[in-house]
Amino acid sequence: MSGKPQFDDDAVINSAMDVFWRHGYSASSIDQLTTAMGLSRSSMYKRFQDKDGLFEEVLSAYIERVERRMSAVRADTKRQQLEALLHEFLPRGGKTARPAGCMLTRSCAEMVDLPPAGQSVARQGLMRQRAILGSILREAVASGELAATADIDGLAWHYLGVLQAIMNLPQAGATVGELRRVVELAMLAWPFVPTAAATQRTV
Repeated sequence: MSGKPQFDDDAVINSAMDVFWRHGYSASSIDQLTTAMGLSRSSMYKRFQDKDGLFEEVLSAYIERVERRMSAVRADTKRQQLEALLHEFLPRGGKTARPAGCMLTRSCAEMVDLPPAGQSVARQGLMRQRAILGSILREAVASGELAATADIDGLAWHYLGVLQAIMNLPQAGATVGELRRVVELAMLAWPFVPTAAATQRTV
């Protein structure tokens, strides 16, 4: 025998993700996790070491999925790209099997109870999302869509907060229409860059 796990690793991680996403790290028991994954305790411990190791891999997988969605958004301008990115995470019609809200946000909310490695993954996940937003903003400066004096750090935090709100406010009853309005208002923070013609008229 090769000693390799005799199960679908991705399917097991997806099943554990559903449990952690719905209940959080602290409230997810080993019994819940092994039942969802279809593994014995010994198989789980052999593959992931312990609950902490499982959580670290699951949260990393979740973060990578969100990151891929964020990075895949394209548009003609950087402003349109950022707005489209926010729209990408608006609730979609019909029921979904996925738990509500954002697993990363849930994890950050119970940061004090996470194992050290899990805390590190959660913090890095937020920073990676912020880095994607910051990259769009810096590219906007390079293309002239944003002034060189724009507060890139502040804007990146602002739009990260908006993204998290879009992913989590539906749990509190926010409708798609209301969240679209949130995006509209959030885009008002994008600093206006006067055109050359407008600048000449003011001289």
